[in-house]
Amino acid sequence: MSERPYVLLSCAMSVDGYIDDATPERLRLSSPADFDRVDGVRAACDAILVGAGTVRADDPRLLLRSPARRERRIARGQPGDPAKVTLTWSGDLDPEARFFTTGEARKLVYTLPGTAAGLAARLGDRAEVVDAGDPVSLPAVLADLSARSVRRLMVEGGGGMHTRFLTAGLVDELHLVVAPFFIGDPSAPRFVGPGVFPQSPERPMRLDEATRIGDLVLLRYLAGGARG
Repeated sequence: MSERPYVLLSCAMSVDGYIDDATPERLRLSSPADFDRVDGVRAACDAILVGAGTVRADDPRLLLRSPARRERRIARGQPGDPAKVTLTWSGDLDPEARFFTTGEARKLVYTLPGTAAGLAARLGDRAEVVDAGDPVSLPAVLADLSARSVRRLMVEGGGGMHTRFLTAGLVDELHLVVAPFFIGDPSAPRFVGPGVFPQSPERPMRLDEATRIGDLVLLRYLAGGARG
């Protein structure tokens, strides 16, 4: 098995690069057809990773929507849903969040050494808490996931996670859906933050697919992530 899983990063954004607006209600950037496409991508992955901020802000279930896709996974000897993974520096996670309370798949929380014991006590049997070093090391997280037979990992946000994975050169494939409108609010979250990205004018990503989904467009890039 490779030292880390194949990493697929998935995001929907406005034309001007925002992944939400600044209102309390979650902005829907995708369409039903695109949600179904994402569900199919999830079904082909072993685990889905989001940052703790996304768990707090969006309260996602991270479960497959399609019973048929779940049944096909079970028929192949896989869990019905991919494992759920999150990273937290503060340990500020609610044990009642749907991330922990929905689905039978494994839930993994990677955190700092000084936070791990207290967080494990609060979460109990709802998740396994893993010491990922100080600071939390993405290569260590990926190596641990690989040791747990995670061969294909889907990263779904938020912007902080996108930035960390991309600047570290740990993304192999990028699915970027562009919605046909602008947000224009500098206080709203963006697809990525500032950083030094290996995908540069000298080392661009390769566009492998451009697909129209109604008024949305899916851009599928091969990012050339480091595999060492």
